[in-house]
Amino acid sequence: MWSRPTFRAAPTRVRVPATSANLGPGFDAFGLALSLYDDVVAQVSDEAGIRVDVHGEGAQDVPRDHRHLVARSMLSAFDLMGGRPRGLDLVCANRIPHGRGLGSSAAAIVAGVLLARSLVVGGDERLPDDVALNLAAKLEGHPDNVAACLGGGMTVAWTRVGEDSSSSAYLRLAPHSSVVPVVCVPSTSVATKKARALLPQEVSHVDAAWNAARAAMLVVAITSRPELLLEAMDDRLHQPYRKSAYPRSSDLVAKLRAAGIPAAISGAGPSVLVLTDVHTARSVADLAGVRFTTSSLEVDLEGGRITPLD
Repeated sequence: MWSRPTFRAAPTRVRVPATSANLGPGFDAFGLALSLYDDVVAQVSDEAGIRVDVHGEGAQDVPRDHRHLVARSMLSAFDLMGGRPRGLDLVCANRIPHGRGLGSSAAAIVAGVLLARSLVVGGDERLPDDVALNLAAKLEGHPDNVAACLGGGMTVAWTRVGEDSSSSAYLRLAPHSSVVPVVCVPSTSVATKKARALLPQEVSHVDAAWNAARAAMLVVAITSRPELLLEAMDDRLHQPYRKSAYPRSSDLVAKLRAAGIPAAISGAGPSVLVLTDVHTARSVADLAGVRFTTSSLEVDLEGGRITPLD
């Protein structure tokens, strides 16, 4: 049991990347960190309570007090480290769209965990990386997005189940240098809970074997054989069952794949993730049309990190 921590007086800033989960067949396991970021500055205060200032994506919808997801994650991390400060001031600059399948909740959770650790003297010892991952996965409900957000690159995450408890772990992979992530983001959002409710409780052995083979192929394709990405990103476990939640996004995935462009629903949707090369990336926006905002990004290789204040 830790003694009450000593808190740093100076403010600290964290940068956390957007993430795309599943990548097609890697349901609840694969994640990819993207070069689209939220920045959060936090400072311990002698004034009781939590005050949150939010700019950018979701600014009109999120709470401005202890209910804010970054704040809630910080409080959970402080509890693990032995105690909470009297007050906190947060300033959030959000660029990751909310409810679009690009890991906005994972980014908020990881931001909160990393900020809390950085504000505690000896925080790295009190909250080592494996404990930070477990906390983030518990708060998120599954480890795929938070693993990619923490580790950067492509991650394969899983849950170890023991007799008395479970824990999360992940492997980090570096995608091939020619792989260009492109995201097509619609104006409408879909709640992850709604998308999960559409999934069946059981799937056939044929579909499970189909996905297992393509998930294994995707690891090879994204790291060393990008010419295999089209076939490797096919899926039968989640995308077919969720079409009713985002019919336009499903139609776009089908259109892109018919044109030979590797595409899948990003996370729980409704954004579409394309993994292609710099030449094909230029034509994705034409196929997506005006109903989607299309952006060519890079793979973020660093993951969530504390950054210097300007």
